[in-house]
Amino acid sequence: MTSKAAIRAEAETLFAAFRTEGAVPVEADILQPAETLLDLYGEDIRARAYVTADPLRGEMMLRPDFTVPVVQAHMAHGAEPARYCYMGEVFRKQDVAGPRANEYLQVGFELFDRSAPEQADAQVFALFARLLAPLNLRAATGDIGILMAAVRGLSTSERRKSALLRHIWRPNRFRALLDRFSGRAPMPAARAALLDRLQKDTPEALTRAAGTLVGLRSAEDIAARARALIEDAATQPIAATEAALLYDLLSLQAPARAALNHLRGITPMLPAIAPAVDRFATRLDALATLGIDTETLPFEASHGRTSLEYYDGFVFSFHAADPALPPVASGGRYDALTAVLGQGRSIPAVGGVIRPGLVARLKGSV
Repeated sequence: MTSKAAIRAEAETLFAAFRTEGAVPVEADILQPAETLLDLYGEDIRARAYVTADPLRGEMMLRPDFTVPVVQAHMAHGAEPARYCYMGEVFRKQDVAGPRANEYLQVGFELFDRSAPEQADAQVFALFARLLAPLNLRAATGDIGILMAAVRGLSTSERRKSALLRHIWRPNRFRALLDRFSGRAPMPAARAALLDRLQKDTPEALTRAAGTLVGLRSAEDIAARARALIEDAATQPIAATEAALLYDLLSLQAPARAALNHLRGITPMLPAIAPAVDRFATRLDALATLGIDTETLPFEASHGRTSLEYYDGFVFSFHAADPALPPVASGGRYDALTAVLGQGRSIPAVGGVIRPGLVARLKGSV
C-alpha cells in the first residue's frame, strides 16, 4: 500500500511543476454549497457526493472537485488571461469496493484564455503528457463539442434536441433516446398507455379527475407537461441519414489524424459539425507543434461522456495498463461552465487534474 507521505510528496512535486508554468496557487473550501452543484448537474450529483445539512448555511457537500469553486472565484475577480493550480482532497461515493477511493488527493491546473482556445487545449495536454511521461501511460482524447454540434444540427424538434443534449453525459440514456427518436426502438408500453389516456380528455380535466394534487408541481405544470408529451408523440422520427451519421459518430475510434479525415468526409452530410471539426484540426496542428504525435494519438468521439457534466469541447485522460484503475489524469474544456457561473460573462477555459496517489502507486511498481 502506498504511504500517505509518498502520495503527498508526488502531489507537492506536481504542484510545484504547475507553479513553474505560471499557475497561481488557489484554495477552495472543503464544504461547498450543494445548491450550486445541484443546479449544474441535477440530482445525479447527490448520488456521487457526500451531502450534509448545516443549520445556518443549508445543504452542503464535501468538495467533489475543484473546478467549480475555481471558476466561481475567477469569474468574480480574476484577471485575464489566468492560470491556477490547486492541491487537496476531494470526496466521491463509490458504488462498489475496489481501487477507486472515496477520498483522495488531487492536483490540478486551469487555464483561462480567450485568445487562442485550441492552442490552450494543446498546451494543457502537452504539459500533462510531459509530467506523466515516465509512467508510460495510455492517452485518450475526444471532443464533446463535435457530438454536441451534431445533435444541435439534427432536423428534429428543439425539445428532442434538448433532451439528447441533456443526456449526452449518460451514454445509455442518450442511446435509448436516439433509438426512440429515430424510430429504431418502439415507444415504451408505459409511455404509450399514458399517451392513450392523455388523448381521451384535456390535461386539465384529467388532472381534476385524479383528485388532490400531491407534490410540488402545480396543475398548470402538469398540463404543460402533458401537452409536451402529446406534441412529442406527433413529431416525425429523425431522418434515417442523420441518425446513421450520429450513430457513426458515437462509435468513431481512430488515431486523431485518421479521425479528422473521417470527420471531414461526413461533414458535407452533417454541416452543423463543420466549425467543431475545424477547431479539432487547429488543435491537432497545435499539438503537433508541441511535439505530440497526432498520427498515433488515440481519439474517441464519445470519450469523456461519463465525467462531470461541464466539459463541452476537447477532453483527455491518461490511463495505466490495469483497466480496473481510474484515470491517472483527466481534463478538458468547459467554456459553458464559465458562462453559467459568470453571471453574464464568460471566458474560454480548459484544465485537468492528476491523482498523485496513482502516480506514487505506479512509480512504486516499476
